[in-house]
Amino acid sequence: MDFEKLDVELTKIVKLRIKLSEITYADPEYDDIEEEMHDLEDDLNEEFGDELESKLEDIYAKLVSDNEVLLPSAYLANKYIPMLPDARGVITYDVQGREGVPIESEQFDGQDVRIVLVPNPTRFVMVINGRSLKDLWRSR
Repeated sequence: MDFEKLDVELTKIVKLRIKLSEITYADPEYDDIEEEMHDLEDDLNEEFGDELESKLEDIYAKLVSDNEVLLPSAYLANKYIPMLPDARGVITYDVQGREGVPIESEQFDGQDVRIVLVPNPTRFVMVINGRSLKDLWRSR
């Protein structure tokens, strides 16, 4: 898997999601931005879907979850929080709140546990009760 390309493509989607969260449906650009974002999500699923789904299957097995693994784009958050750029100027992102795909596991009985796909580096993050707590898988 080309992790550099995955990060670039995922970052494009995240930037569009951030842009959409900052405007309303009434904005004349909204539909065009949303369409571009969905096209990029489809491309992500097509190009990286099998490999990312395999990683998700491993994650679900470790968490002992009976939930069905979804397409990678389903794990994207609606809102991302950009962090400060690193020494190379690369911005990573964080998520908070009820973002991502909820999962059920007896290990986390009674808690709101979700999995979110985050770029730079690409990773699946566990969000428990609205707080990012653990990287479940990292591309590097």
